[in-house]
Amino acid sequence: MNDDRHQQRQQKVKEKVDARIAAAQEERGILMVFTGNGKGKTTAAFGTVTRAVGHGKKAGVIQFIKGEWPNGERNLLEAHGVEFQVMATGFTWDTQNRETDTLACQGVWQHAVRMLADPALDLVVLDELTYMVAYDYLSLEAVLTALQNRPAHQTVIITGRGCHRDITTLADTVTEMRPVKHAFDAGIKAQMGIDY
Repeated sequence: MNDDRHQQRQQKVKEKVDARIAAAQEERGILMVFTGNGKGKTTAAFGTVTRAVGHGKKAGVIQFIKGEWPNGERNLLEAHGVEFQVMATGFTWDTQNRETDTLACQGVWQHAVRMLADPALDLVVLDELTYMVAYDYLSLEAVLTALQNRPAHQTVIITGRGCHRDITTLADTVTEMRPVKHAFDAGIKAQMGIDY
C-alpha cells in the first residue's frame, strides 16, 4: 500500500513538472543575480561559466574588487578561452582611496560594456558589481542600460552583497546566499583551492 501511494504522489509531481516544462517555451538569455551575505556567490557564477564552456559556449568575466592574487578559476578558464578583465586594485577597504578605486572601476567597466555588446559571448559574469553601484563608482543607469541593450541570447550573472533593487527587479533569477556557519568565523584560515 505504501508503494502505491508513493507511486501516485510521484506521478502527480511528475505531471506538475512536465506541465511547467511544457509551458516554458521562451528562449533568450537571462539575467541572474547571486546576492546575500553568505559565501558562494562567485563560486556559483564560476560553476555556471564552467558549465557553459563545457557545452561549447563562449564566456567573459569582469571582476570588480578582486586583486592579483592566485585565482584558480581564472587559471583553468582562461586556458579554455574565457576572457578575464580584473579591476586588480584589491578590496576597497584596503585601498581606501575613492578616486583611484573609481578610476579603476571605470576602466574595467569599459571592458564590461564591450562584453555586454558582444553577440559572440553567450555568458558574461559581472563579479562584485553590486559594490560598484552601492559605492557610486558606477552609475546605476549605465549598468541598467548596458544590461537591457545586450544581445537577446546573452546571459549575465551579477554577484555581490546588497544588490540594488532596480537590478533585482530587472533580473530573471535572483538567489540570495544566507550565512548559516562559516569556518573563517571559527578562526580557520582561508585555503587556496577551497576558499579562493
